[in-house]
Amino acid sequence: MNFELSETQQALQQQAREFCQQWVSPEQARDYDKNQRLPSEVINALAQTKLLGSLTPEQYGGQGHDLIGFGILNEELGKACSSVRSLLTVHSMVQYAINTWGNSKQKERWLPNLASGSRIGAFALSEPETGSDAANVQSTMTRDGSDYILNGHKQWISFGQIANQFLSFAQINGKPIAFIIDLDTPGLSTAPIDGMLGCRASMLAHIYFKDCRVPKENILGGPGFGFTAIALSALEMGRYSVATGCVGIAAACIEVCKAYVGQREQFGQPIKDFQLIRRHLTEMDTQTKAARLLCHHAAWLKEQDHPTAVKEIMRAKYYAGIAANDVTRTAIQILGARGYSDQYPLERYFRDAKAMEIIEGSNEVLQLVLGEEA
Repeated sequence: MNFELSETQQALQQQAREFCQQWVSPEQARDYDKNQRLPSEVINALAQTKLLGSLTPEQYGGQGHDLIGFGILNEELGKACSSVRSLLTVHSMVQYAINTWGNSKQKERWLPNLASGSRIGAFALSEPETGSDAANVQSTMTRDGSDYILNGHKQWISFGQIANQFLSFAQINGKPIAFIIDLDTPGLSTAPIDGMLGCRASMLAHIYFKDCRVPKENILGGPGFGFTAIALSALEMGRYSVATGCVGIAAACIEVCKAYVGQREQFGQPIKDFQLIRRHLTEMDTQTKAARLLCHHAAWLKEQDHPTAVKEIMRAKYYAGIAANDVTRTAIQILGARGYSDQYPLERYFRDAKAMEIIEGSNEVLQLVLGEEA
């Protein structure tokens, strides 16, 4: 594999950086975190730059970037604000699932609006009693003529407060089924979830289904096909997005620390000259670069349809989450009380990083899967 970024990838990286400079400065990200929401102007800007359609093919209005490019975009957004990156994550998961498993009519119906950002998609899998054991969702569907009747309750749904369409899952006759459901479906209601530790602007929500009628045209795949194919493939993209976003968190911490240690003096000299500080920076930098290489390697394998790609994406997500937590913790230690305050963004990175060891497959679940072949 070639480790040099292509011209297209470099252009995307620059586009993402310019977007973040305008819309996701440290001060802006801090406000989003405190207000526990993303302003509509930020979401509209993401749509206008077509960054929300990064993975979707050009024929449906997307940018058609490869996975390396998608990862670069996630890393840059992750450096600025994990909540903004989280919007890209869930929105892309919905598009990826439709593009991979939808029929031609479903792709033409849903992908252009999602790729343009005129409609926002959310991934509605988790439930109050169903987290890691996602195949056993409690929501149910029953046939009613040519349509389906849906009842259930989803929880912890990122951007569920503003999404127009949900990729969701239920059981029908004991088999998982995947479907798209619109926000304006009669019987569908949402309720915000506030007070999270990190990723506080991800606008989490409860989603309630009360006798919702789902047309057969909204079913992706069929009964028994919903989890093992559709949910897992969407989660694969979600894990990759989170992994590359973790690289961004770690890289951002290093930038803050390098600027700080050069101007902070103790005992008559800049603290960058102390051996222990250099050791910390070396370990932080090495962990970050190792995580980035794992992400790029996993993406390259996926582009080659290599049979190990699924597990290598898991491995990248597992290690990058650990690296982000290690690096944020060390960064705060270097800055001391300043790092512990909101004077610097490190405390936000620290809180956001913790979520990465939980979402899209917890560390423990990934250890169980990866450990099978250890």
